[in-house]
Amino acid sequence: MDVKQLQNKTEEELWAMYSKSRDPAIRDAFVKQYAPLVKYVAGKVAVGMPHNIEFDDLVGYGVFGLFDAIEKFDPDKHVKFKTYAVTRIRGAIFDELRSIDWVPRSVRQKTREVEDAVHRLEASLGRSVSDNEIANEMGMNMKDYQKTIIKISGTSILSLNDVWYTGEDNDKVSIVDSIESPQGLNPDIIVEKDEIKRVIIEAINELPEKEKKVLVLYYYEDLTLKEIGKVLEVTESRVSQLHTKAIMRLRAKLTNLKKGIL
Repeated sequence: MDVKQLQNKTEEELWAMYSKSRDPAIRDAFVKQYAPLVKYVAGKVAVGMPHNIEFDDLVGYGVFGLFDAIEKFDPDKHVKFKTYAVTRIRGAIFDELRSIDWVPRSVRQKTREVEDAVHRLEASLGRSVSDNEIANEMGMNMKDYQKTIIKISGTSILSLNDVWYTGEDNDKVSIVDSIESPQGLNPDIIVEKDEIKRVIIEAINELPEKEKKVLVLYYYEDLTLKEIGKVLEVTESRVSQLHTKAIMRLRAKLTNLKKGIL
């Protein structure tokens, strides 16, 4: 099919045709149409990343996710392609970042120490704990604790894409999916997946209010850290810290769940 013929078709018609024919011309048209989406997702991922992570590399990783999304998208499931593609693009970027193991070992160790401290405290106290309590548990003063949070803030976003369930056809539930789809998953998703998602959403709802707002505004309302700072009337660096602490709490709350299902 030539370009002029493609231009006369609606997107719905093109997806229906591509599902049957796998016409390379249609695929290329979709790639061209959604290329800006790859740059958009890469731009969001790039926020807070170390300087050695190049934006163009993130875009390159994301393109693989776009190709994957086009090949696996099922228009009969009544999900918007853009919504589906964002998850695939972001997932491809994170998968590649994990494979190159870009997080320094010292940062990974500190992240684990904070998560363990939060997990111990909240398990024993039965509530969300304060920064002072976490710092005391780690034997640190507040100044050193805040430095630690800042140090690990650039890596915390990867934590949101950890897989919490893998079923048939590589279906996954991640924390970020739970934030982005607060109304729940499609009806045809298996019961176990819904249950895991419910527990994740409960954990999110138990977060301190400001930390929960940061997650919802960033992942669901799609605001940048700078825009969130204006909404909450705090600095961008403060938003980054709130984001990091929210991730630490979520991972601590869900540690036992993950061990039980993976």
